[in-house]
Amino acid sequence: MSPGRTVPHLGRPWRPRRRLPRSDTHRNRPAIVGVLLAMLLVPLALVAAGASPASAAETCFAGSAEEGCISGTIRTEVGVVPDVDVHVTGPGGFDETATSDDRGKWSVKVTELGEYTAEVVTETLPKNVGVTGNQGSVTVNITNLTQGKAVTFGIRTGDYSDTVSRSDRVIRSMFSGLRLGLLLALASIGLSLIYGTTGLSNFAHAEQVTMGGMLGFLVVNKWGVNVWIGCFLVVLICASTGYLQDRGIWQPLRRRGLGLAQMMIVTIGLSLALQYMYQYFIAADTVKIVLSDPTPHSVGPVIFNALDIASMLVSIVVISGVGYALLRTRIGRATRAVSDNPALASASGIDVDKVIRLVWTVSAALAGLSGILYSLVIQHGMKWDSGLQILLLLFAAVTLGGLGTAFGALVGSLIIGLVVELAPVFGAPGDLKYASALVILILLLMVRPQGLLGRAERVG
Repeated sequence: MSPGRTVPHLGRPWRPRRRLPRSDTHRNRPAIVGVLLAMLLVPLALVAAGASPASAAETCFAGSAEEGCISGTIRTEVGVVPDVDVHVTGPGGFDETATSDDRGKWSVKVTELGEYTAEVVTETLPKNVGVTGNQGSVTVNITNLTQGKAVTFGIRTGDYSDTVSRSDRVIRSMFSGLRLGLLLALASIGLSLIYGTTGLSNFAHAEQVTMGGMLGFLVVNKWGVNVWIGCFLVVLICASTGYLQDRGIWQPLRRRGLGLAQMMIVTIGLSLALQYMYQYFIAADTVKIVLSDPTPHSVGPVIFNALDIASMLVSIVVISGVGYALLRTRIGRATRAVSDNPALASASGIDVDKVIRLVWTVSAALAGLSGILYSLVIQHGMKWDSGLQILLLLFAAVTLGGLGTAFGALVGSLIIGLVVELAPVFGAPGDLKYASALVILILLLMVRPQGLLGRAERVG
């Protein structure tokens, strides 16, 4: 059709469509994305700059062709325990005793393959600290000197031996489960909000939790910043990484129409990249925000310290604030509208991209705060692969409560926290307690597939 001719049924001249020139923003998009990704990794560089040299135990843990290592950390639920002797025996008459340092770390070097037994010398434990059941002695098998062996003992404050009644152990574990559930809720609410507004399952979300714990260790312990100011700064840094992720990665992918399956694979790749960046900077080290040893208190059978109560109060206040914002503010109503129907929300004048960017920012901030509190009160601190274990619990909590519902994530987190801490009381050994939480999830979904607070969807 030539210019000037009339388009049938429209009554106006037809003119060829001109191709708009490509903007500078489109030309420079790779450079912008590169800068944003570089800014995303700034916290990791900070961790690297503040990392301390590996201690003797950590260096020994790596092992060598001629010399292996058995090592561990003496720690209770309230902090590390220095000056505790560990007696190690093994093949060829091997008999050595190591003493935990001021960070609770100990290690012994071994030169022969075989079976070794490490046992805590209970006489060197401080008053009101004891081993749990028979977990004061651990046997390890050294089959390769280049691979060190880490030993974990069951040590707690108070009398936690087999003579303690089952009811007292249940009460203690319920307190610990409530504490763990609140920490998980901070992160799982953000994960649920991301899924609700974008439909994306973010496998890299737990790495934000790890980042919060590691940056908290750097700012508070290495730089000596006040713990409250340091936590505020870390939350701001984590929030900025969430903003940059959406601006530099997820928004461009959404605008290109990338499917959710492909974007989920991107989150898996980002998760692996962050994990190995952590490993590169801190190796096998465990970082933990260590303050002055808190004084343990007890109410009945429950043993706790000021950090436990502070972390739970902070979690409750922040979760309540998020709930109020979702229910009572304009931005909260806009977020719920985008979660229900993005197209309709956009048609009604809501800037969907801005809402999603805010969700990513707030979710990263909540995950960072969760990591700080986790590193403060959970005895084993943060390692480069801590996010993998946390991620399973987060997905279990979000799925149990109902996908895309923030309040469902809270309920699911509390249930998962209680199950994880109560499982050892009823005979679940070691890390099998995490598998017990997933079993509960499977059983509930068989009865209620949409989760506790999720909405049932019609299929077909």
